[in-house]
Amino acid sequence: MLENKEVTWFPSYGAEIRGGTANCTVIISDELIGSPIVTNPDILIVMNEASLKKFQAKLRQKGLLIFDSSLIKDPELRKDIEIVRVPATEISNAIGNAKSANMVLLGAFIGKTKLLEKEHTFDALEDIVPERRMKSIGVNKKAIIEGMKFIEDKKG
Repeated sequence: MLENKEVTWFPSYGAEIRGGTANCTVIISDELIGSPIVTNPDILIVMNEASLKKFQAKLRQKGLLIFDSSLIKDPELRKDIEIVRVPATEISNAIGNAKSANMVLLGAFIGKTKLLEKEHTFDALEDIVPERRMKSIGVNKKAIIEGMKFIEDKKG
């Protein structure tokens, strides 16, 4: 939204929030969004094997799959999609916060797609993080940068 784009998000937690395949659909568009429902996403970001098994088939042909290769070791992957393996948990452990693997994957997404600006992402973090969690912003920013750096290093 900070980049003047239309945005919707549609989380699905249910009973799965305690360790299952919770998910969230996010739509970013230059045009008005008619529905938050997506049946075949362009991009899929996956943090565990159960989610990969559940959602990979829904990714559109030639779509982009980004996944945490630290936790998903030897997956069966489709041949008709672009695949980016990111050792997100390993990277987050290296920077001192295992809980920031999701931010590493966000950084990889930004680095790969260029759909978001890093500075706007940082601004959004500062806007939405509650006061009691403000100390997590620094490590989350570092995790995003490390995810972006991982993508850049892969290109070179």
